Amino acid sequence: MKIKIVNPRNNLPLIQRGSQLIDDDGSIFPIIDGIPRFVDPDNYAESFQFQWEEFATTQLDQKKQGQLFSKERFFAETLWNINELSNENILEVGSGAGRFTQVVLKHTLGNLYSVDYSGAVSENKKNNYAIAPDRLHLFQASIEELPFADESFDKVFCFGVLQHTPDFERSVKCLINKVKVGGEVVVDFYPINGWWTKINAKYILRPITKKIPHQQLLTLIEKNVDWLIKAHFNLHHVGLGLLTRFLPVCDIRGTFPDAFNPQQLRERVILDTFDMFSPEHDHPQRLKTVVKMFEKHRAKVTFAGKVKTDDDETFSTVVRALRIS
Repeated sequence: MKIKIVNPRNNLPLIQRGSQLIDDDGSIFPIIDGIPRFVDPDNYAESFQFQWEEFATTQLDQKKQGQLFSKERFFAETLWNINELSNENILEVGSGAGRFTQVVLKHTLGNLYSVDYSGAVSENKKNNYAIAPDRLHLFQASIEELPFADESFDKVFCFGVLQHTPDFERSVKCLINKVKVGGEVVVDFYPINGWWTKINAKYILRPITKKIPHQQLLTLIEKNVDWLIKAHFNLHHVGLGLLTRFLPVCDIRGTFPDAFNPQQLRERVILDTFDMFSPEHDHPQRLKTVVKMFEKHRAKVTFAGKVKTDDDETFSTVVRALRIS
């Protein structure tokens, strides 16, 4: 059964008329490139639109090369049974260029409603719509104003997103609102592991770098990435890996599988370093704090901790929870 689309501001049902969605109060939302749009295109996620236009296919699994890292991460974090997802209504919030959208469409028979705040939804459509056009429903909308009635979905997942929203707890609440009672919400996020978490180049430089024009920032990263990669590995090689936190580059050893070839590694390091320095918001959280958020908003946490997401030492911080009322 298809999910009812509603005006996120008044919860009135929306009806499609031509290239618009309209409610009984006369509110109008445009449909552009076949995707309903519920937000102003100029918003705090604009850096992500630039990012996913530049790196539209970088994170997609490479089946021909035997690299299914997105699939491995998705099922490691969710523990969802592929067979049990048939005909389930699944909500993805923060899809970017669609790396996990592709996993759901290729490896399950679930109906996927995929949302992103940025215009990257258009890249997601290019990458994934042809896989299962009858099961993929794309929307550009805010996590705080999702265009679906409450208690609509069997499962909800939100990966790599919550720390980039203005209000982490409000975002968690909005996710829980959209899942049915008894349904599951799975999220991952940047953790605060201790007092040292924010003592690194990322948080020292972000007040400056997030204000640099996106193309200029990307060019700066591209010009310096090769020596930064070498410096990162050299520090680890001589037992000074702790000092890599002061390099203006993403955590390479703790993020990427060893199976990447040099070109793949270089491209992913550029992407993740841009992702590190460009977003308007970056709010890591303590695991116990996020657990309390879920419990406060009518969800029972069934797992909270680190999840190994591939054969190497790569981990995500994950919370899984069931809505209880």
